Amino acid sequence: MTKIIALYNQSGGVGKTTLTMNLGYHLGEKYRVLLVDMDPQSSLTDFMGIDVMSLEKTTYDTLIHEVPLPIFSGIHGVDFAPTNLNLSKAEMELVNAPLRDFRLRNPLELIKGDYDFILIDCLPSLGFLSYVCLMSATHVLVPVQTQYKSLWGTQWLLETLFKTQKIYPELKIAGFIPTLYDSRTWQDKESLKQIKSQLSSFGIVYPPIKRTISFANASQAHEPLGVYEPKNPAIKTLKDITNKLAQQD
Repeated sequence: MTKIIALYNQSGGVGKTTLTMNLGYHLGEKYRVLLVDMDPQSSLTDFMGIDVMSLEKTTYDTLIHEVPLPIFSGIHGVDFAPTNLNLSKAEMELVNAPLRDFRLRNPLELIKGDYDFILIDCLPSLGFLSYVCLMSATHVLVPVQTQYKSLWGTQWLLETLFKTQKIYPELKIAGFIPTLYDSRTWQDKESLKQIKSQLSSFGIVYPPIKRTISFANASQAHEPLGVYEPKNPAIKTLKDITNKLAQQD
């Protein structure tokens, strides 16, 4: 069965898009993978090396005009559906749209047989567009920065997930990934302890992704870290996470 995983956190700057790209790359070493950019900032589209200004069709057109997802094939071993700033208009335009909850789910249903994994890079928001993404997923994966403020904000995120599960009980929590971890600081170490103690009852807490400038450098080069710097220690952590994701129900 295809796993459709929404990477979601209502806070920005937690490494969500970087994770989507890099987890997708390592899953793509063994499986058929599609990445879907559902963040109007279109950072993932840029990271994948696509000029956002030149796009004729995006995920916005799929949501609003109900056309098939525009897919670029074989970028670093994965397929990719891009977006641009037009997507920021979708939330308002979907307010009175028929079957609005399913505007992403239905197009994914048509193509999911072509993939083992579909990863959705959600926008950092508690709004309706995020809800559309969650309603399209089989699982949600939550990156959590190892900072007190980010951990505190997860209570709002969990409330959103629980409300969604009441409507769509098939949605599973795939787990939580501590990000931007710096073991040299007391705050990060304490936050990691709190993440493990407070969130492990809701889902797997994966090994932390350590803070490194190499992720930003790789993204600027439009490459996953595994291509840009294949001996970076963070790659082992990424592969451990993808192996566990593949083993989940």
